[in-house]
Amino acid sequence: MTKPLLLLWTDGAEPYARAIAEAGLSDRLRVEIVPRAATPDDAQLAEAEALLSWGPPPGTLTRMPKLRFVQALTAGVEHWLARPDLKEELALSCARGTHRVQMPENILGALFHLTKPYAAIVADNAARRWTRRVSSTLAGTTLGILGLGAIGAELARKAAALEMRVIGTKRGQAEIPHVAQVFGPEGTDQVLAESDFVVLLLPATPDTENFINAARLARMKKSAWLLNFGRGALVRDEDLVAAVHAGTIAGAVLDVFRTEPLPSNHPFWGEEKIMVLPHIGGLHPQRDSMVAELLVENLRRFVDGRPLTQLVDRKAGY
Repeated sequence: MTKPLLLLWTDGAEPYARAIAEAGLSDRLRVEIVPRAATPDDAQLAEAEALLSWGPPPGTLTRMPKLRFVQALTAGVEHWLARPDLKEELALSCARGTHRVQMPENILGALFHLTKPYAAIVADNAARRWTRRVSSTLAGTTLGILGLGAIGAELARKAAALEMRVIGTKRGQAEIPHVAQVFGPEGTDQVLAESDFVVLLLPATPDTENFINAARLARMKKSAWLLNFGRGALVRDEDLVAAVHAGTIAGAVLDVFRTEPLPSNHPFWGEEKIMVLPHIGGLHPQRDSMVAELLVENLRRFVDGRPLTQLVDRKAGY
């Protein structure tokens, strides 16, 4: 019996191939590597039953009649779900959970940046200037998390250790450790009104397009900061620029954008109180190894005929 063919269609495929071999799956799968910028040959497309990819060119999936399982390399899969060649019966798994460590740390880094004067002190150092500066504390402030998934729950745990009060929203409202109050989506306005820092961790879906607009920004405290580590489409750009410029909110830290890299003429660059991060939230030196662990678990299930993990709910959009 011919072993199923897995295509690793990505650059830096070594951690994935190594993890597959170490898991003893090489005896049950054929593994072939294709660089991200290249195109598999006709035989590879015709025979592939499993695929790891950032996203093939449009129409490619129609040339893969045996394909049954796709492992995405990202937690957000809106670019996959927008594909007209993504068949209903194709199992799509996202990389949910692989950002659990680095994303909360990067968000905490942004919170420390907003409340501690280290950036100004670096400038003082360059000028050989001694200036006493005072830090604001995170302790005693309220952190609002819109989207209390795996990343949000881990962020809540770390923030609570800093004596922050944490509130937030989650579909399927339930108690979450270290979160003082969990609201359903209908509680968004209350979270906005009570929070000193609002973190966006929502997925990109039709329901969350322009989720943060002028009306919702107006419900925030004037002293509050917005941090978007979810998806760029969650925010109506022009409304955020207007709100920051008018002092409706204190400012924003943004790690995700509708167009990346962010164009040099985008108005975000011109606002002193908007900090642009170059999409660093999920990056980690061992990120490929983390996704490889998920791939290996799914491949075990795939060859055994068992249900896959981290499957995308296409109706929900994540």
